[in-house]
Amino acid sequence: MATWLFLLLVALGSCAAGAVGALTGMGGGIIIVPMLVLLFHVEMHYAAGASLVAVIATSSGAAAAYLSEGYTNLRVGMFLQLPCIAGGVCGALLAAILPVPLLFTVFGFVLLFSGYLSFRRKEEAERERPSDRLAVRLRLESSYPTVSGWRAYKVYRVLPSFVLMGVAGLLSGLLGIGSGAVNVLSMDQIMRLPYKVSTTTSNFMVGITAAASAGVYLNNGFIDPGLTMPIMLGVFGGSVAGARILMFVNPRPLRILFSAVVLLMAVEMIYKGVTR
Repeated sequence: MATWLFLLLVALGSCAAGAVGALTGMGGGIIIVPMLVLLFHVEMHYAAGASLVAVIATSSGAAAAYLSEGYTNLRVGMFLQLPCIAGGVCGALLAAILPVPLLFTVFGFVLLFSGYLSFRRKEEAERERPSDRLAVRLRLESSYPTVSGWRAYKVYRVLPSFVLMGVAGLLSGLLGIGSGAVNVLSMDQIMRLPYKVSTTTSNFMVGITAAASAGVYLNNGFIDPGLTMPIMLGVFGGSVAGARILMFVNPRPLRILFSAVVLLMAVEMIYKGVTR
């Protein structure tokens, strides 16, 4: 394949990944890594390094739009960012040690679990029970815009979510996925935040977590500028478009999109890990 055609296809695929990443809160890395490895046969470590840089671009492109519209919960994001960063650095250090087939298999099962949980949950009415006491103390409760006006929401199970975010950061650094899949699951399933709040807050967080991991990948020589540049440009454009679309889309189709994408990728990655 000619170099220009390869770069063009990578940029177009990255644009689609950025849009999906902004819509689902995954940051795009969960699509970029399998795309590079399975379709373009890029070595796993270089795919993860390029993905982490792209996730930073996704976060930058989407976060500004979400913040201005009032969807992102900054207090939740900054609180949960602490274990994410620590886990991200540890995961990036482990990535240079662990065998590549194991990374494929782990990634695949993470995707399967993510897709299943997201598809299973139905949108629920706000509960009447009060928020977690720690959430009240940290003032994590907030509100977000809907078609019928601003809607307040409560926050539950803060400490379990805090612990799970350490795992999210570890997977981010280990697999180059930006921790978005686990971020969304933690805020959506455990803290019970509205789905749009979960996805927008995750978009704000993933760039910071990815930046912490990307430094380790850069130090190990796993970031190729020639590969990273078209990915970053494509992802940034897609994420800006996705951020605009999210404000007008019902949450249920987003859950179906999230589940369909990650389940397909999961089967591909597990197969690759087992047969490699």
